[in-house]
This record gives sequence, C-alpha cells and structure tokens, in this order.
Amino acid sequence: MLRQIKPKNARSKRELAKREPLAHENTKVVLFLRGTTCSSLVQDLLSDFNALKRPFSIRFTKKNEIHPFEDASSLEFFSQKNDASLLLFGSHSKKRPHCMTWVRCFGGQVLDMLELYVIKDTARTLAQFKGEKCKVGLKPLLSFSGAQFESPVSNQYTLAKSIFTDFFRGGESATVDVEGLQYMINFAAGEDAQDGSSAKIHMRCWRIITKRSGQKVPRVEVEEMGPRIDFSIGRTKEAEASIWKEAMKKPKGMEVSLAGWKVTRLLLTGDSQAKVKKNMETDIVGDKIGRIHLGKQDLSELQTRKMKGLKRDRDTDNKNGADDISIVSEDDVDTTNGVELKRQRIA
Repeated sequence: MLRQIKPKNARSKRELAKREPLAHENTKVVLFLRGTTCSSLVQDLLSDFNALKRPFSIRFTKKNEIHPFEDASSLEFFSQKNDASLLLFGSHSKKRPHCMTWVRCFGGQVLDMLELYVIKDTARTLAQFKGEKCKVGLKPLLSFSGAQFESPVSNQYTLAKSIFTDFFRGGESATVDVEGLQYMINFAAGEDAQDGSSAKIHMRCWRIITKRSGQKVPRVEVEEMGPRIDFSIGRTKEAEASIWKEAMKKPKGMEVSLAGWKVTRLLLTGDSQAKVKKNMETDIVGDKIGRIHLGKQDLSELQTRKMKGLKRDRDTDNKNGADDISIVSEDDVDTTNGVELKRQRIA
C-alpha cells in the first residue's frame, strides 16, 4: 500500500497539495543515473537516451552507490526530489556487464523494474551513425514486432513493452502534426533460443524522410540514425496488485469507449467535478447522436386525430331523442270514449 504522510505544519501541507494527483498529469520526466562502476558504453548510451528525451530529462553524472533490487530507497528519494517518475540506472560488473535498469515510480515509490544487459558486440551509439539527427522535443513512432510482446499472460516482454511505451510516449496531445513525425523506434523480439535462453530484444531507431513523389502523397524513406542496441533480459520486479490498481485508476469525468475503430474520449476541462454526458456520441461525419430511454406508454390515453365528419350535431341529437319510446305510468291513462290515450313523455 502507498504511504500516507500527514502534514505537520502549513508549509508541508502546501507541498503535499502540489504532489496530489491531477486529472491531467504533467509530462513524465526521466532521471538518468549511474552507479559506482559504469562502463563507457553504458555512459554513452545514457547520453544518447538523454538526447532523445530532451527537454523532459535530467542527467546526473556523479557516481551513486545504488543497488536497485536490493535497496530502492535511494531511487525513491531521487524520484521525489526531482519530480521524476521514470529512472534509467546504468552500472557494470563482472556478474552483470553493461547493465541498464529501467524503473517506474508511482506515488514516490518504486512501481516496477526491468533489468536489461547491453550486448557490446552489436551496440552502436548515435555518434557512430552519420547523417542528420531528429530535432529536440519530438515524439517518436513506436513499433513492437514479435509475438512475445502480445502475450495474454503477463511476462517480462509485456513488462518491457509497457515500460518502453511509458518511457518514449512523451506528453499527451489532441492533434498530431505530420511534420513532427521525424523518427521511429522499433523493438523486435524473436523466439526463445534452443538452449533455453530468453529471446533478445532488438532496438533500432530510424529517421523518417519525406521526398517529392510527383503526387499528393509524398514518398517516405527511412534511414537508421542510432542508437542500435540488442538487449538480453535480466531480473524483473513486477508491481504489487494493490499499487497497480491504484495507479490505473481514472479520474472522474474521463471516459474511454471503444466502438469498432472509433475512440471517443471525454476529458475534463479543469473542473474535476464535471459530469460526463451519457448516451451521447459523435459519428464519423461529426454529428452528435443521443439515445433517449422512455418508459412504457399507455396507449389507452393516446390522443387520436379529430375529424369534423365524425362529430355529431346538436340538432341531430335532439331529433333522435324525440323518437325514443317513453315510459307511461298508470296515472296517465285516460279511458274517455273507451280509448286509452297515452301521454308521451320526452325522455
């Protein structure tokens, strides 16, 4: 469970209020750290990742005696101090050569971790590729190839896909500028080896180049710009069920509904208590469609159309009433001249 900190004074109360969760979270910042022993290859790769993540990155160059899987208190301290929910820790040892530990934090605590080992023979840095590099602050296209990433059961590859997506996704944006799509990162994983070792993860970065094609749609080409890294998977630490459930909660007023290929997303406009309009959606054309639920109707009270031809006249009613048979009592009988006279009574 997450730790609950009670403020001791007004100043600490204001600081805790700033750290409360928001409906629209800020763009996640990545903190780059190195251990007491770190190879030159890992340091160069940390610099390359820092270049890809700028301006949402912080890099520390001093040595830190940190062992993430043994004691993560130092990582949690750096995360809270620098307001960074993502950390990338580089180290090197004989047992774990060229190690890069990817860490995610939530609520000031470590959520999950993934340890990857860089294969030195196939690794290439940004400086080893000639050509133009991507601009600062751009979001990449992410591509994952391999059945390992699509496993329905949570494993180390699905964890890697989740961390990589969180690491490179950047901030949320309502619109996409095609001119800003300048590079793509592809992660590929094959099948497990015959000796029982896990499949390696191959990371490739490509620069997207658009050229004239003589038509309305430009011709697209890709050029590798680096870095090129092959990872072998090491230790992993998955998130606890209670903390993961807390981290996946959605704020009130935000709803994601999938209908075929259409995604409708209702976001808050600053008011956290705003209510979502239910049973309303927008079609492909852009028209707003609403669904109304009615109760059971009583057809006996249904008003029909009135026509003049079906109405009865008052004079006709009086004539018809005069022809009705009247009821005569014995007092009204007259026996004069032997004839019984009946007095008519208008009904």
